[in-house]
This record gives sequence, structure tokens and C-alpha cells, in this order.
Amino acid sequence: MRSFDIPDHFKSPIISKVKDKRKELDTRKLDFSPTLLDFGRVKIQLARHFGFCFGVENAIEISYKAIFENPGKRIFLLSQMIHNPEVNEDLESRGVRFLMDTKGRELTPLREVQSDDIVIIPAFGTSLEMEAKLNAIGVDCKKYNTTCPFVERVWNRAYKLGDENYTVIIHGKPDHEETRATFSHASHAGAALVVSDLGEALALASLMANKDAVHVEKTFSEMFHGRVSPGFEFSRDLENIGVVNQTTMIASETQEIADLLKKASKGFANTKDTLCYATNDNQKATLGALDEGGADLVIVVGGYNSSNTSHIVEICEKKKPTFFIRNELEMKDGGVIDHFDIHKQAHVSSEDFMSELFDLERVPTILLTSGASCPDASLERVLHKILGRFDCGKDVDSVLNNWALNLGSD
Repeated sequence: MRSFDIPDHFKSPIISKVKDKRKELDTRKLDFSPTLLDFGRVKIQLARHFGFCFGVENAIEISYKAIFENPGKRIFLLSQMIHNPEVNEDLESRGVRFLMDTKGRELTPLREVQSDDIVIIPAFGTSLEMEAKLNAIGVDCKKYNTTCPFVERVWNRAYKLGDENYTVIIHGKPDHEETRATFSHASHAGAALVVSDLGEALALASLMANKDAVHVEKTFSEMFHGRVSPGFEFSRDLENIGVVNQTTMIASETQEIADLLKKASKGFANTKDTLCYATNDNQKATLGALDEGGADLVIVVGGYNSSNTSHIVEICEKKKPTFFIRNELEMKDGGVIDHFDIHKQAHVSSEDFMSELFDLERVPTILLTSGASCPDASLERVLHKILGRFDCGKDVDSVLNNWALNLGSD
């Protein structure tokens, strides 16, 4: 796979050593067991796959290339380039401005953008409507377009479905940039509808099964208001369907939705899974670590508005106490941790969150992982913070060397 030019301050020599060794011994990515590092007073499990994916690295390389190639020019990002605060803040510190927030609300009026300004399209892509507006201004949308190839693959699938007269059902978060972009492309291809979760899919399937009942069309219109393509007709456009998804959703839920709606429709397109490889690998690696057992708690690092990271948290908290943090600064002195509750969508604090680990009669184990938009450097700083909390005396390089030797001899 191609390598990218990523700024050094996003890299981690510790994490790179682990990833490179695992890749060397498992080139086909068949082993989803975690890496176990024994620091004496605490053991750290690192999930087999985590951190920057192909699409994120591609977006970062293009964005910093835009800055380097255009000194003195105004540079705008259409919205957050990826859902990670450290990366976006670093771009802002270099003079990059945002046109919209993650919900599509205007931050910099589009009327201020001029034809010779640089506009970077984020990894999530953008809608055809926004692309048309930028083209009308005279902005070159293609030069610094960082849209993830796996997102574009979903769009191509949607176009194929539309050409074959299937309605595109998109499993995704309705207000997420990627889902909004996919909905735009799918609507251009034909009929399209966004379903946010299994609960909505169940409701939709029930409506489809009772399409002749009184008020069904009204209920449908109210439930999916703003999430259907122009001219969508309930009685016509749910006969033949195909399911695609926002690339960062939970794979098992997308499959459940597809299986459910297949039974409710007359015709169903056999679409292949449209999750990106990194989302799939990260979710499998998380499940692999949890299935292996041994971890007493989990720390997940990443942006709070990151969909793929939130789903990793969702998977972990079903089995272990889980704490979702942006970076090491959320871990305060005295054992307090400021973390994000994905259900309340709120920042909360927990005191002495690791206190029970010190009471164990054995060496405690912490599973550490991150989302696909989180720099390895962030994870490394969290690792050091954990080691400092346990006052570990073992040298990190020695632990890594011993781990690599033992792994290679297995």
C-alpha cells in the first residue's frame, strides 16, 4: 500500500514499531489479537489495528501540500478535514479557515470566497450542490480534493443502483458530512432515503409491510422528513431497493438493516459491504481484543464527533468499563478523567477511574486503542500518562524490544 508524507508531529516511534512488527508477521491481516506490552506494574494491550487510515493519511498529505504550495494565498477547508481536534487545530494554526462546521452551518460566508482562493474538500467529500456553488465562483474543486476513495466507491455503488432503478437506502448519521454528501450523489442517481439505525429500519420495514393502511404515507413522511430525495413516492420507491452505508458505521448493524429491508421489499440489489477497510479492520481488532479477554478497562482516544471512534466505544462498553478521551490532557492529576459519554453526548468527569485496578491482586491490564482519524502521537502521549500513573520503572524501549523478540520467536 502506498505511503504518505505525514507531518512528524503526528507520528509515534513507539506505535510505529509495534505496527511495523505486527505487519511484518501478519501481512494478510488474519490475526486480530491485541499486542500485549508488560510494564511490570501495568500491562497495556494495543488493538491490532487503529489510528490513521489510508483516506485520512491521503487527506492530511493533500492539505499540508496545499499550504506549502500556496504561500500568501487564502486557504479554506470546506469543513473539518477529519474529525480530530488536534489535526484541525494544527491546520487552523497555519492559517487555514473553515467555511462550514460539521453540521453544514456557515462559518465563513461563501460570498467572501474568490476564484483565486484555495478550497480543500475534506475526506468526507461534499455534495454536488456545494461543488456547483464553488465551481460557479471559479474555485478549482479538484486540485485539493481529499475525498476518501472508499467514500467515492459508495457513491459509485449508488449511481449503479440508480441506473438499475433501485432506490438507494443509506445507513448513516443524517447530519454527518459523509452521509449528506452520499445522499446528494444518490439523489442525483435516483430515489434515495437515509436510515440512521436499526430502530428506524424496523419502523420502515413495518410501514412497507402495511403500505395500504390508513395514514402510512403520512407517518413515513413525518418520520423521514428531510431525508428523502426530491419527488420520493412511498408507494413507488420502496419496491426495489439496495443498501449502502456511511463508511464508518458498525458493520453488523448495516448487515442487519440490509437483511431486514430485503425481506420487506419486492426487489433487493445484492450490494457488497460498503464499509471502508479501516473501519472493518478496527472493529474486528476491537472485538478480537475483547474476545481474548484480560483487559480490566478500555481507553479509546479520538475526536468526540468521530463516527468510527464512537462505534469503537460502543463496541467496547458492552463488555468493559470504557473511557473515551480526546488526548492525554483529559487525564488529570489525582486519577480524575474527563471523558465523553456517547449516549448523553456530553463531557463528564470520573474520579479515581483507575482506583479499582490498584486493588487487584494481579497486574492490571488496560486496552488502549483509537479511531481512524487519531494521530499515533496522541495515543503515545496517553500511554505515557498511564505509565506515569502506575509509576512504572521499566524503560519503554526495553519493553518493546523484549516484546518484539518474544513475538518473533513464537
